[in-house]
Amino acid sequence: MVRNRRWMARWVRMAMCMVSLLVALGAGAQAQESKPGAAASGGAAAVDSGPDYLLGPGDVIDIAVWKDETLTKSLVVLPDGKISFPLIGEIRVAGRTIAQLKQEITKKISPYAPDPVISIEVKQVNSMLIYVIGRVNAPGRFSLNTNVNVLQALTMAGGLNAFAKRDKIKIFRQEGQKTTILRFKYDDVVEGTELEQNIVLRRGDVIVVP
Repeated sequence: MVRNRRWMARWVRMAMCMVSLLVALGAGAQAQESKPGAAASGGAAAVDSGPDYLLGPGDVIDIAVWKDETLTKSLVVLPDGKISFPLIGEIRVAGRTIAQLKQEITKKISPYAPDPVISIEVKQVNSMLIYVIGRVNAPGRFSLNTNVNVLQALTMAGGLNAFAKRDKIKIFRQEGQKTTILRFKYDDVVEGTELEQNIVLRRGDVIVVP
Protein backbone atom coordinates (compact mmCIF):
# COMPACT_ATOMS: atom_id res chain seq x y z
CA MET A 1 0.00 0.00 0.00
CA VAL A 2 2.80 2.41 0.94
CA ARG A 3 4.59 1.57 -2.29
CA ASN A 4 1.45 2.32 -4.31
CA ARG A 5 1.01 5.66 -2.58
CA ARG A 6 4.60 6.59 -3.30
CA TRP A 7 4.13 5.58 -6.94
CA MET A 8 0.97 7.65 -7.25
CA ALA A 9 2.62 10.68 -5.61
CA ARG A 10 5.52 10.44 -8.05
CA TRP A 11 3.16 10.38 -11.04
CA VAL A 12 1.21 13.35 -9.66
CA ARG A 13 4.41 15.38 -9.30
CA MET A 14 5.48 14.46 -12.82
CA ALA A 15 2.10 15.43 -14.22
CA MET A 16 2.17 18.79 -12.40
CA CYS A 17 5.65 19.50 -13.77
CA MET A 18 4.49 18.73 -17.30
CA VAL A 19 1.49 21.06 -16.92
CA SER A 20 3.68 23.86 -15.55
CA LEU A 21 6.12 23.43 -18.43
CA LEU A 22 3.34 23.57 -21.02
CA VAL A 23 1.87 26.71 -19.43
CA ALA A 24 5.28 28.39 -19.37
CA LEU A 25 5.92 27.53 -23.00
CA GLY A 26 2.53 28.85 -23.99
CA ALA A 27 3.05 32.10 -22.11
CA GLY A 28 6.49 32.53 -23.66
CA ALA A 29 5.13 32.04 -27.15
CA GLN A 30 2.36 34.54 -26.52
CA ALA A 31 4.84 37.09 -25.16
CA GLN A 32 7.05 36.62 -28.23
CA GLU A 33 4.11 37.22 -30.55
CA SER A 34 3.14 40.44 -28.80
CA LYS A 35 6.68 41.72 -28.16
CA PRO A 36 6.95 45.22 -29.68
CA GLY A 37 10.47 44.68 -30.93
CA ALA A 38 9.53 41.52 -32.78
CA ALA A 39 6.58 43.22 -34.44
CA ALA A 40 8.71 46.18 -35.42
CA SER A 41 11.45 44.09 -36.98
CA GLY A 42 9.02 41.98 -38.93
CA GLY A 43 6.51 44.57 -40.04
CA ALA A 44 8.14 47.97 -39.87
CA ALA A 45 7.89 50.02 -43.04
CA ALA A 46 11.13 50.20 -44.98
CA VAL A 47 12.68 53.57 -45.63
CA ASP A 48 10.81 54.97 -48.60
CA SER A 49 13.09 54.54 -51.62
CA GLY A 50 10.24 55.15 -54.05
CA PRO A 51 9.85 57.95 -56.62
CA ASP A 52 10.33 60.76 -54.07
CA TYR A 53 13.34 59.29 -52.27
CA LEU A 54 16.38 61.58 -52.43
CA LEU A 55 19.64 59.72 -52.92
CA GLY A 56 22.52 60.36 -50.56
CA PRO A 57 26.18 59.40 -49.95
CA GLY A 58 26.65 55.71 -49.23
CA ASP A 59 23.54 54.56 -51.09
CA VAL A 60 24.05 51.68 -53.51
CA ILE A 61 22.28 51.95 -56.86
CA ASP A 62 22.06 49.62 -59.84
CA ILE A 63 22.08 51.26 -63.28
CA ALA A 64 21.38 49.13 -66.35
CA VAL A 65 21.20 50.04 -70.03
CA TRP A 66 19.13 47.50 -71.93
CA LYS A 67 21.10 45.20 -74.25
CA ASP A 68 24.44 46.62 -73.13
CA GLU A 69 26.10 44.70 -70.31
CA THR A 70 29.11 47.03 -70.33
CA LEU A 71 26.79 49.82 -69.19
CA THR A 72 25.26 47.82 -66.35
CA LYS A 73 26.82 48.85 -63.06
CA SER A 74 26.30 48.67 -59.31
CA LEU A 75 27.62 51.92 -57.85
CA VAL A 76 28.06 53.48 -54.43
CA VAL A 77 27.31 57.18 -54.08
CA LEU A 78 30.58 58.76 -52.95
CA PRO A 79 30.90 61.11 -49.95
CA ASP A 80 30.90 64.09 -52.35
CA GLY A 81 27.50 62.94 -53.63
CA LYS A 82 28.75 61.78 -57.04
CA ILE A 83 29.08 58.58 -59.04
CA SER A 84 31.19 57.82 -62.10
CA PHE A 85 29.49 56.13 -65.05
CA PRO A 86 31.09 54.82 -68.27
CA LEU A 87 31.14 57.18 -71.26
CA ILE A 88 29.76 60.17 -69.34
CA GLY A 89 32.07 60.45 -66.32
CA GLU A 90 31.02 61.97 -62.99
CA ILE A 91 27.37 62.73 -62.21
CA ARG A 92 26.04 64.43 -59.11
CA VAL A 93 23.52 62.10 -57.48
CA ALA A 94 22.95 63.30 -53.90
CA GLY A 95 19.71 65.17 -53.43
CA ARG A 96 18.17 63.79 -56.62
CA THR A 97 15.34 61.34 -57.20
CA ILE A 98 15.67 58.23 -59.34
CA ALA A 99 13.57 59.90 -62.06
CA GLN A 100 15.85 62.96 -62.15
CA LEU A 101 18.97 60.83 -62.30
CA LYS A 102 17.48 58.64 -65.04
CA GLN A 103 16.63 61.72 -67.10
CA GLU A 104 20.17 63.09 -66.87
CA ILE A 105 21.88 59.79 -67.69
CA THR A 106 19.55 59.25 -70.65
CA LYS A 107 20.39 62.71 -72.00
CA LYS A 108 24.15 62.34 -71.59
CA ILE A 109 24.42 58.79 -72.89
CA SER A 110 22.19 59.24 -75.96
CA PRO A 111 25.09 60.33 -78.26
CA TYR A 112 26.79 56.97 -77.54
CA ALA A 113 23.71 54.72 -77.33
CA PRO A 114 20.76 56.07 -79.34
CA ASP A 115 17.33 55.67 -77.71
CA PRO A 116 18.71 54.03 -74.56
CA VAL A 117 16.37 52.14 -72.23
CA ILE A 118 17.70 52.77 -68.73
CA SER A 119 16.60 51.27 -65.44
CA ILE A 120 17.81 52.45 -62.04
CA GLU A 121 17.16 50.76 -58.71
CA VAL A 122 18.17 51.58 -55.14
CA LYS A 123 19.74 48.39 -53.79
CA GLN A 124 20.83 49.63 -50.36
CA VAL A 125 19.86 52.69 -48.36
CA ASN A 126 22.98 53.64 -46.37
CA SER A 127 22.67 57.41 -46.22
CA MET A 128 19.80 57.57 -43.71
CA LEU A 129 21.82 58.70 -40.70
CA ILE A 130 20.51 60.41 -37.59
CA TYR A 131 22.30 61.57 -34.46
CA VAL A 132 21.25 61.45 -30.79
CA ILE A 133 23.44 63.42 -28.39
CA GLY A 134 23.28 64.68 -24.84
CA ARG A 135 21.83 63.01 -21.77
CA VAL A 136 20.95 59.60 -23.15
CA ASN A 137 22.52 56.32 -22.15
CA ALA A 138 24.06 55.48 -25.55
CA PRO A 139 24.51 58.64 -27.65
CA GLY A 140 25.83 58.36 -31.17
CA ARG A 141 25.14 58.10 -34.88
CA PHE A 142 22.50 55.66 -36.08
CA SER A 143 21.98 54.25 -39.57
CA LEU A 144 18.32 53.66 -40.37
CA ASN A 145 16.76 51.03 -42.58
CA THR A 146 13.22 51.70 -41.38
CA ASN A 147 11.18 54.82 -40.78
CA VAL A 148 11.89 55.90 -37.20
CA ASN A 149 10.18 58.53 -35.03
CA VAL A 150 11.68 60.50 -32.13
CA LEU A 151 10.59 58.09 -29.39
CA GLN A 152 12.04 55.14 -31.29
CA ALA A 153 15.32 57.00 -31.85
CA LEU A 154 15.59 57.78 -28.14
CA THR A 155 15.05 54.10 -27.42
CA MET A 156 17.82 53.20 -29.88
CA ALA A 157 20.06 55.57 -27.91
CA GLY A 158 19.39 53.68 -24.68
CA GLY A 159 16.70 56.03 -23.36
CA LEU A 160 17.04 59.19 -21.29
CA ASN A 161 19.35 59.17 -18.31
CA ALA A 162 18.35 60.36 -14.84
CA PHE A 163 19.62 63.91 -15.44
CA ALA A 164 17.88 64.58 -18.75
CA LYS A 165 15.59 67.60 -19.07
CA ARG A 166 12.75 65.54 -20.45
CA ASP A 167 10.61 68.37 -21.74
CA LYS A 168 13.37 70.41 -23.37
CA ILE A 169 14.48 67.98 -26.08
CA LYS A 170 15.15 69.51 -29.50
CA ILE A 171 15.44 68.14 -33.02
CA PHE A 172 17.75 70.08 -35.35
CA ARG A 173 16.83 69.66 -39.03
CA GLN A 174 18.97 71.03 -41.85
CA GLU A 175 17.00 72.03 -44.95
CA GLY A 176 19.34 73.58 -47.49
CA GLN A 177 21.03 76.50 -45.77
CA LYS A 178 18.31 76.73 -43.13
CA THR A 179 18.25 74.95 -39.77
CA THR A 180 14.85 74.28 -38.21
CA ILE A 181 14.54 73.52 -34.49
CA LEU A 182 11.63 71.27 -33.49
CA ARG A 183 10.56 70.90 -29.86
CA PHE A 184 9.88 67.58 -28.16
CA LYS A 185 8.34 67.21 -24.69
CA TYR A 186 8.98 63.62 -23.69
CA ASP A 187 6.44 63.28 -20.90
CA ASP A 188 3.64 64.89 -22.90
CA VAL A 189 4.24 62.60 -25.85
CA VAL A 190 4.42 59.50 -23.67
CA GLU A 191 1.14 60.50 -22.02
CA GLY A 192 -0.42 60.91 -25.47
CA THR A 193 -1.17 64.64 -25.27
CA GLU A 194 1.40 65.97 -27.80
CA LEU A 195 1.69 63.12 -30.29
CA GLU A 196 2.26 65.50 -33.22
CA GLN A 197 5.73 66.16 -31.76
CA ASN A 198 6.68 62.51 -32.31
CA ILE A 199 7.70 63.15 -35.91
CA VAL A 200 9.27 60.70 -38.36
CA LEU A 201 12.93 61.60 -38.62
CA ARG A 202 14.73 62.55 -41.81
CA ARG A 203 18.29 62.10 -43.02
CA GLY A 204 20.72 64.13 -40.93
CA ASP A 205 18.33 65.02 -38.07
CA VAL A 206 20.08 65.65 -34.75
CA ILE A 207 18.23 65.00 -31.48
CA VAL A 208 19.68 66.95 -28.56
CA VAL A 209 18.75 65.91 -25.01
CA PRO A 210 19.91 68.63 -22.57
